[in-house]
Amino acid sequence: MYDIEKYYEAGSVEEAVRLLSEHPEARIISGGSDVLIKTREGKFAGTSLVSIHGIEEIKGVRMEENGDIYIGAGTVFSHITNDEIIKKHIPVLGEAVDQVGGPQVRNIGTIGGNICNGAVSADSAPTVFSLNALLRLEDGKEGRLVPVKDFYLGPGRVDLKQGEVLTYVIIPAKEYQGYRGHYIKYSMRNAMDIATLSCSVVSKVDTAENILEDVRITFGVAAPVPYRCTETEALLKGRKLDASLYQNLEESVRSEIHPRDSWRASRDFRLQIGGEIARRALIRTVELAENAKQQGGENA
Repeated sequence: MYDIEKYYEAGSVEEAVRLLSEHPEARIISGGSDVLIKTREGKFAGTSLVSIHGIEEIKGVRMEENGDIYIGAGTVFSHITNDEIIKKHIPVLGEAVDQVGGPQVRNIGTIGGNICNGAVSADSAPTVFSLNALLRLEDGKEGRLVPVKDFYLGPGRVDLKQGEVLTYVIIPAKEYQGYRGHYIKYSMRNAMDIATLSCSVVSKVDTAENILEDVRITFGVAAPVPYRCTETEALLKGRKLDASLYQNLEESVRSEIHPRDSWRASRDFRLQIGGEIARRALIRTVELAENAKQQGGENA
């Protein structure tokens, strides 16, 4: 049973902001794949909802003249996976969100909801962290532009203030041009399961010199919030891609992440898996860079 007090449907971002200001107890709903479940379970019993599902201006993907990619917060996962801009420039994001739930969830769940939910297991989170995404928040006034790394405050908590609406996830051109990415999700099942541990690696490789110019490594379910391994990144940047680098990667990751024990997996198991999937993900990004060089491509 869904115990919902009132339901309001916004036709624009401005109307959504107004409704949220007029009804401070209300929650935002779009696809409803998370909010409705929590409502049915009684966690949001008696809540009021402001739907942004019908706001067309925050759906879809576009590229600005400067190369920045804008992903509407109301864009569903299946659209992101199949979008030509995503496939050409940041396919790692499309591949990551294609691992969310099953087809039904991917057809209704949105990237904005996935981020604002604040779940550390969210499949989009590690990749948007590794791409240094920016979040555009509207409040009916000046709004805010927030780095995604500053948006997550704790398990299930994000920096979304009363009356604010997330409108766009922005990937600046400089954060993806020349980079390759790969996402690995380890879970109890091969499909329709949340991550036991996940890792997204984005790297820039000098294929001529076999040098790792830059790397970003982000884990899901390795800490209370998505976790960037900045110490490991600093250790690897500028180094030659050889066996010692991959060995150092595994060791550093295991000393840096902070997974917990749970019924899904022990801390020690997650540490072991963490080093392994980070290594595999980096190896794959290097392979992608080499493939792109052979094909004359530029972007991930």
